[in-house]
Amino acid sequence: MTRHFLSTLDWSRAELQGLLDDARALQKHPIGRELEGKSVALLFFNPSLRTRTTFELGVHQLGGKAIVLEPGKGAWPIEFAELLDGSTPVMDGDAEEHVREVAKVLSRYVDAIAVRAFPKFQRWEDDRKDSVVQAFARHATVPVINMETITHPCQELALLMALQERLGATDGKRFTLTWTYHPRPLNTAVANSALIIAAKFGFDVTLLCPSADYLLDERYLKAAEDMCRHHGRALKITHDPKEGYLGADVVYAKSWGALPFFGRWDEEKPQREAARHFMVDAAKMAQTPNALFSHCLPVRRNVKVTDEVLDSPRAIHIDEAENRLHVQKALLRRLIAR
Repeated sequence: MTRHFLSTLDWSRAELQGLLDDARALQKHPIGRELEGKSVALLFFNPSLRTRTTFELGVHQLGGKAIVLEPGKGAWPIEFAELLDGSTPVMDGDAEEHVREVAKVLSRYVDAIAVRAFPKFQRWEDDRKDSVVQAFARHATVPVINMETITHPCQELALLMALQERLGATDGKRFTLTWTYHPRPLNTAVANSALIIAAKFGFDVTLLCPSADYLLDERYLKAAEDMCRHHGRALKITHDPKEGYLGADVVYAKSWGALPFFGRWDEEKPQREAARHFMVDAAKMAQTPNALFSHCLPVRRNVKVTDEVLDSPRAIHIDEAENRLHVQKALLRRLIAR
């Protein structure tokens, strides 16, 4: 049976730790031939800097070939709709072909398919189905990798690798995921993923956000709560920055839009503007016992986080970004290497 990498919820802690251990080995010895004769299709429905660079470079460093496709730009637009009876709709719009053909054809050409497809930001009830990457997984006959949809599992691994490099064992440490201001509402993917991976690796987890409107999707909150309980830890939710930072060993910052206002961002904007004080700064970090700080990038300086925090020796966001290369190579080697 084909193994996909769509969410870390589908992989055990032991399996993920195996990938992290392999990534550390690849960091020391980056060049290999394990993907010689192998190829990977990278489908980008949205822009990318780190993801595209690290996947292309990672495949190359292991001796394989990466092919970048941009549906609707350098490749035909794709239809994903499927009706309840399993049939497809009449395709009389902009899409030239259906994912059923795309996934099956690419599976004849390449050894893995990686997909980056953000939500449409119209209805969360639709976007939470993660229909694009799920459709590829359903119709492809090769491994499908999530390069960021409504979760970002590769970013999770890169973060965990950076934390283990600095903290060693993570069990019993305290992880604060804090919402931070951004002038536009953003995807919840990285926040969902940070919550999952921290809970899976034994942290006591605090979710800090301006109000209940900024809580993450219930299935990720429930999964994190269950994993924390499994490890004898706790998931705490607070809207008070002082409480959220107090005692944290790790502060992870991310901005995201409020789900109750999904697709109606003008209505949410006053709440977002009123929460500018959630920006990460030295005064908040001083409430921690010298906590590590990180962010997935890209980051708006002095909007989400101040220069003083980003340029401090406790900031590990560059390490996290570097680790995208290593963990993705480990993943590719696990899924498709000879």
